[in-house]
Amino acid sequence: MSLYYPPTPRPSPRRALPARFRRPRLLIIGCGDTGLRIARSLHDRLRGRIGLVGATRDDSRRQALRALGAVPLAVDLDARASVRRLQGLARWVIDLAPPPSSGKGDPRSRTLIARLTRPPRARRDVHRKLPPPRWIFVSTTGVYGDAGGARFDETRPPSPETPRGVRRLAAERLWRHAARRHGARLSILRAPGLYATDRLPRDRLLRGVPALTPEDDVFTNHIHVDDLAGLCQQALWRGRANRVYHAVDDNELKMGEYFDRVADALGLPRPPRLSRERIAEVVSPAHLSFMRESRRLSNRRLAAELRYRLRFPTLDDTLRDVRHHPAR
Repeated sequence: MSLYYPPTPRPSPRRALPARFRRPRLLIIGCGDTGLRIARSLHDRLRGRIGLVGATRDDSRRQALRALGAVPLAVDLDARASVRRLQGLARWVIDLAPPPSSGKGDPRSRTLIARLTRPPRARRDVHRKLPPPRWIFVSTTGVYGDAGGARFDETRPPSPETPRGVRRLAAERLWRHAARRHGARLSILRAPGLYATDRLPRDRLLRGVPALTPEDDVFTNHIHVDDLAGLCQQALWRGRANRVYHAVDDNELKMGEYFDRVADALGLPRPPRLSRERIAEVVSPAHLSFMRESRRLSNRRLAAELRYRLRFPTLDDTLRDVRHHPAR
């Protein structure tokens, strides 16, 4: 994997910026597993050239951020008073936070964008002299809905069929509108299901949750968490303005085949297979929603534009390590 890091931008010699603005800051919203991996990678590579700030509600994650040399902030995106802490805080932003679990829109993104784009009155002159903002928004491949197993690139119009996909598409539109209005360089990464050696569906396999029969099965997309973290960083430096990227690996697996391969690597029984009619009687609506959408996403833009080489191009690249450490 090759990541590009530009030199720290310097202020105009005509008027020096205040000391606190001389070092750019990167704000990571929603510091779960992916956010912590981004912070760890940037801390190791940038060595203080960029100030790292992580916003999360979880106290243990704030402690992890502090250990990585980042500034942790306790922020609840559902509380406007809490989000005020982010006002004018950073020009570079990676938003990993999911939308709410209900509704058709994303009030979290609306509130966040309003604060990020409103610098404190005393600093507005300073902000006008800074380079354009750089924003990364991590969305979902669910905005496409069911494609009947077709293979397609980022030019396909979204057509979400689940409330989750509808909310993510609404959030994408909020970020696009704000980017055009404020001259920001926005990259949208549409990511599918995440995996890693410690993020495999072990519990699901132990519970014996069934998968669809081969004739009813659907194509799914995946990405290793480390690759998503790397793509967020690469898009920050190389992403084109208002551009969508498919953050997916090279796999073209059906869902049942994915579970079979993981089960074999973990030494667990493969899931039973049921027809679409039978499976609707035994799985939760949430599980069933993923079994109704079949698509194969092209990732050519990752190499062509972001110049990113996947560390884990296929699921087998991760499962090799699992086979050597079956206790994980």
